[in-house]
Amino acid sequence: MTYSAAADRYESIPYRRCGRSGIQLPEVSLGLWHNFGDDRPLENSRAILRRAFDLGITHFDLANNYGTPYGSAEKNFGRILREDFRPYRDELIISTKAGWDMWPGPYGDGGSRKYLLASLDQSLQRMGLEYVDIFYSHRPDPTTPLQETLGALDTAVKSGKALYAGISSYSAEQTAEAAGIMRRMGTPILIHQPSYSMLNRWIEGGLLEVLGQEGIGCIAFSPLAQGVLSGKYDNGIPEGSRASRQTSLDAAELSNATLNYVRALGEIARARGQSTAQLALSWALRDQRVTSVLIGASSVAQLEENVAAAGHSAFTDDELAAIDRDAVEAGINIWAASSAG
Repeated sequence: MTYSAAADRYESIPYRRCGRSGIQLPEVSLGLWHNFGDDRPLENSRAILRRAFDLGITHFDLANNYGTPYGSAEKNFGRILREDFRPYRDELIISTKAGWDMWPGPYGDGGSRKYLLASLDQSLQRMGLEYVDIFYSHRPDPTTPLQETLGALDTAVKSGKALYAGISSYSAEQTAEAAGIMRRMGTPILIHQPSYSMLNRWIEGGLLEVLGQEGIGCIAFSPLAQGVLSGKYDNGIPEGSRASRQTSLDAAELSNATLNYVRALGEIARARGQSTAQLALSWALRDQRVTSVLIGASSVAQLEENVAAAGHSAFTDDELAAIDRDAVEAGINIWAASSAG
């Protein structure tokens, strides 16, 4: 059936200015890390993407190695874009990244100019695009000079293959240095994508201050701590969950202490009329320096539950104090080493 976007798609979700740029992003954006590869039914992916846009989500976030196998999320997104969203391309923010492993050999990983620009060309081909809106350095690479990595982003923008440059998982110090380099090149950094959740609060230790000072937006990924803050693990490990499959979440990370914190946060959520997941997303948006939270979705119902958190980031002092007692570091951050520089 031919897709026609909902006429009221801009009426239900708030948008925030991305740093000091001209770009606004929806408070909730959709990431395609999981659930959009060849291991999942294409029609399920299509239904999620259609519903997301109908709810006002204009930002879809990808990377070269998203999906099983690598590249399949971009390929499938490209097909759905061509068949469903082509008339709406100018209403969309589409981002992709390079920095983690993608193909064999020394030129398919890291932060070299060769890898980043070759990967961008491949991503554009898979998605059938002339440009992406944001191209990210997916992680800092200690073996490559920062000037080289950022020079590749500068080239991507000035060549017209990307409209904006972004970075992901850079520490506060690396971000400050990168912002200065990119400013001198004439291609300012639009946005930083760090992991951030109630159980992983590292960006509060200086990164948010740097982003605020530099006028760089912030889009928080894994705001549900790999699904732990959805409450799905409160009574054990469900079959088919990330922890049961040992994909990006180790069952050993689900300690009794962590789950007790999540259960306590669930009580606070219920008092606010929210699910635990909705509380976690609203809380991550409480700071206006956080432009958007990046969610995943395996179903339309899950998407709708999470999007309902948008517009509810106001908290009383008592609520924040209660949350702080249980929103504690739980070690659920597989990207910590990348951000430690």
